[in-house]
This record gives sequence, structure tokens and C-alpha cells, in this order.
Amino acid sequence: MQARKLAVEGAIEFTPRVFPDDRGMFLSPYQEEAFVEAHGAPLFRVAQTNHSVSKRGVMRGVHYTVTPPGVAKYVYCARGKALDIVVDIRVGSPTFGKTDVVLMDQETHRTMYFPVGLGHAFVALEDDTVMSYMISGTYVPQNELALSVLDPALELSLDIGVEPILSERDRVAITLAEAKERGLLPDYATSRELERRLTEAPVTA
Repeated sequence: MQARKLAVEGAIEFTPRVFPDDRGMFLSPYQEEAFVEAHGAPLFRVAQTNHSVSKRGVMRGVHYTVTPPGVAKYVYCARGKALDIVVDIRVGSPTFGKTDVVLMDQETHRTMYFPVGLGHAFVALEDDTVMSYMISGTYVPQNELALSVLDPALELSLDIGVEPILSERDRVAITLAEAKERGLLPDYATSRELERRLTEAPVTA
């Protein structure tokens, strides 16, 4: 498995080796040894897995979790094709405001790791695109916030040839600058500390 550090500090892209044969193929989207080598610590304890199905043109995000508690994510496209987007919204981060985009498809089978405190979005490029991800915390509606994926300040090129499909929540989401002004964004130091705690061994009696 190959690992590549992204433009957003702490975010990592992984590309597994694919083994095709006359029956189909086999691959491993998550490999602990490769993850630890790239990240410097084990993956978080998985508290929940999510699965979404989207038609072409659907844009979800930019979503993030109030920090604390914050969550980390490991994202994989199980079917179809998508642009997976990471946004650094951690105030005080050396890469604050930066974004990176990873093409996830059924050829490379790339995955992406999101540390605590980052924003996540994706754009489905095909019908029936399935995004699957492991997260470090359970879903709590009041802790989930959104920023506009169409915010010009993010400088995302998302012209995919069809009219974008957004939920009402994402359509009215505020910009990164507005969220910062209102004190709604995660703090970098806090996010890093929460990230460190995710890899601590649980205390046993």
C-alpha cells in the first residue's frame, strides 16, 4: 500500500495494491502496518461506520464535528467514483484554509484519512456511488455543522458537467470566514490533543 501526505496537515491518501484474476479481484482498503508507518500511530478505535449512496452530481459537505468531541475518519469509495475533499478548518493550523481533493474510483481504490478537526466533503461523479467510512465517534446531530462547499475562498474546482445536487442544509451553509468570525471552528491545538488521545490504549481493570 502506498501512502501520500496531502496538502492539509495530517490528512493522508492511501492506494492499495489490487490483485485481479479470472474471478474478479481482491484488495485491502485499510492496512494497519502501512497506516502506522504513514501516520505514526495506530488507527482510532472505530465507534461507528457510515455508508451513503449518491447519484451523479450530489455534493455532500463540507461537514465537520464540534471539537471537542471531534471525530477522525477513514474514507473509502466502495462503488462508483467521487471527488473526496478535505478542508483544514482548524484555527491556528499551519495549513488553515487549505484544501485537497482525491479521486476515488474503482481503478485505484484510494482511501483517505481525516484527523480530528477537519472538514469533509465529496462529489459523486457517477450514479450509485457508495462512500463508506469508519469514524472515531458516534453521530450526535447537535455536534454536526456544515460549511459551504461552494465557498469561493476554498478554491475548489467542482464543475463536473451537471447541476450540483445539495441538501437544504448544505445549500444554506455559511462560509469558512463566517464560521471563523462566529467562533464555530475547531482549534488546532485542541484537535491535535484529541487526535493523540484516540490512539491511547484503553484503561482495563
